[in-house]
Amino acid sequence: MADYQGKKVVIIGLGLTGLSCVDFFMARGVTPRVMDTRISPPGLDKLPESVERHLGDLNQDWLLAADLIVASPGMALATPALSAAADAGVEIVGDVELFCREAQAPIVAITGSNGKSTVTTLVGEMAKAAGWAVGVGGNIGLPALSLLRQECQLYVLELSSFQLETTFSLHAAAATILNVTEDHMDRYPFGLQQYRAAKLRVYENAEVCVVNADDALTMPVRGADKRCISFGADVGDYHLNRQLGETWLRVRGEKILNTREMKLTGRHNYTNALAALALADAVNIPRASSLKALTTFTGLAHRFQLAWEHNGVRWINDSKATNVGSTEAALNGLQVDGTLHLLLGGDGKSADFSPAGAVSAGR
Repeated sequence: MADYQGKKVVIIGLGLTGLSCVDFFMARGVTPRVMDTRISPPGLDKLPESVERHLGDLNQDWLLAADLIVASPGMALATPALSAAADAGVEIVGDVELFCREAQAPIVAITGSNGKSTVTTLVGEMAKAAGWAVGVGGNIGLPALSLLRQECQLYVLELSSFQLETTFSLHAAAATILNVTEDHMDRYPFGLQQYRAAKLRVYENAEVCVVNADDALTMPVRGADKRCISFGADVGDYHLNRQLGETWLRVRGEKILNTREMKLTGRHNYTNALAALALADAVNIPRASSLKALTTFTGLAHRFQLAWEHNGVRWINDSKATNVGSTEAALNGLQVDGTLHLLLGGDGKSADFSPAGAVSAGR
């Protein structure tokens, strides 16, 4: 565990994550400074009066005087004020790095462009079905540092590329990159490979790497090695098999579960289930418990969720599909006899929309 006594700490960004960082340091006898580019950030009313705060922009003097900066995932490291602090030798980390320095239980780390929340939640449900004390959080639900308050046998973390950029001490028992498609290109000016490089950090020091056999970008830079287990739609250690009109989850050729027994639907969700099962197996969650969770898990709100059905027309809410890759996966997972109407909106994040157009053409 790290010793922060006597350190001058600056936290950038409030909200749930920022407050969890404040609580973390206060519990260790260190009073940090807090800054936020917003005038009235969420959580401001919960900030202890003893904590100095600077609002509306970044305080360069505070940053240069700090020993440690804990940056919000939403703050790009390329921001000039942060770059200047880094050049001056100030250590810059994120809340997940603080968590990794303290965690005493195995960690399952999950990243990818799409499916992270579903797989993270599902692995957590598998552990709960086995009666394990499990902490689930990170980029979903509770901030990572809040999980330290629980007595856990296992941590299951959803991690974004932004969080991984400032994480250096992760030693996952099992880690996965579910897929890599264009996302946050406004944050990665050098393109997809720069974004992928941030994702690949999840494999560093991992005991088991769960890779997507259908997506070469999820492979470690040096290629698959003995640490790697694969999942995929048609190939991989964990794969799908269609026989006599039915789809099965299979592990190394053995039929494990008929997808008719699952409440999740869609081919992309079946591959999510395979990834979750591979991760659960890697950390020795009993297979029977994992299969039980697969048959009871109903999915998450706004993720390929049947909202209404009337007169043979189905309305599917997939509003959490916030990039082209996730929309493409959902479309590929649909079996439609009639006409498909696709409603899109929101921030394109500098992405190329042509793949989704190609999938939906003629449907």
